[in-house]
Amino acid sequence: MVTLQAIQDKYKNYTVLGELNTPIVKIVQLNIALQPNEMAWCADKNKEQLLQLSAGTVIVSNEVYLWFIDVKKEFNNLNFIIVDAARRAFLKIVQTFFTVTKPVGSVAASAYIHPSVIINTSKCNIGHNVVIEANCTIGNNVEIGNNTVILEGTIINDNVKIGCNNTIGGVGFGYEKDENGNYELIPHIGNVIIGAGAEIGSNNCIDRAVLGSTLIEKNVKIDNLVHIAHGVILRENCLIIANAMIGGSTEIGKNTWVAPSTSIMQKLKIGNDALIGMAAVVLKDVEDRSVMVGSPAKKIKTL
Repeated sequence: MVTLQAIQDKYKNYTVLGELNTPIVKIVQLNIALQPNEMAWCADKNKEQLLQLSAGTVIVSNEVYLWFIDVKKEFNNLNFIIVDAARRAFLKIVQTFFTVTKPVGSVAASAYIHPSVIINTSKCNIGHNVVIEANCTIGNNVEIGNNTVILEGTIINDNVKIGCNNTIGGVGFGYEKDENGNYELIPHIGNVIIGAGAEIGSNNCIDRAVLGSTLIEKNVKIDNLVHIAHGVILRENCLIIANAMIGGSTEIGKNTWVAPSTSIMQKLKIGNDALIGMAAVVLKDVEDRSVMVGSPAKKIKTL
């Protein structure tokens, strides 16, 4: 439980209007039945819902608050936390006051860590049935979820979060015909490197490079059910969303957003700050700040 006074004390750049001694016991979605001890945040597009509220605490942007007092003229029993960006403030408040942090240093008895692995288990959380193969390096404050397999030679830097049921460092899909015309797997002798602060969801496959490294740079965020092929480079702070497929040796630029169910052909270069739309099929290089949609993907504008 937290009071509005505690929130005001922690975040002095927030404007809190209402009864500061109000205890907040629950965070909920914005709804007309908001109770006195509940808190919600209001996106600017949902501001009309505020007119139906009679109690509770709402996080709103400055613009929405000014609109509300112009239309409503009165608070009733509402409390307001007024901020520049309501969603970001909601994130901060939940992180600070309503999130239970796991104690660091938990390694499940069923986990297997090869003796050659460089890891400080007192500074990591390793889930049930996790396998970490030989010659891996695991940084501090790393979380690896149940049933995830980290294959040989993978390097994971500090503050990385990995969900359940992932395979990281597996062999990619690379074949060459032999003298008889039969396909033969090309040896993959590279590895995977995951940068500090990266977050990887569940049920993903990230393949090792044939040579060199498949590289996930710092603060990259990967959703569930994503395939990252061999030799891919994901530059820092890009986001790869559910069901995306990134072909081998493709490079995704900084801060680029790859939407759900996107397919990106191998050996392409996707620029910085680009946006690849939902289910796009990308067959050629993408310039910085481009918005690409469709199949095959075409540029519709520059951000």
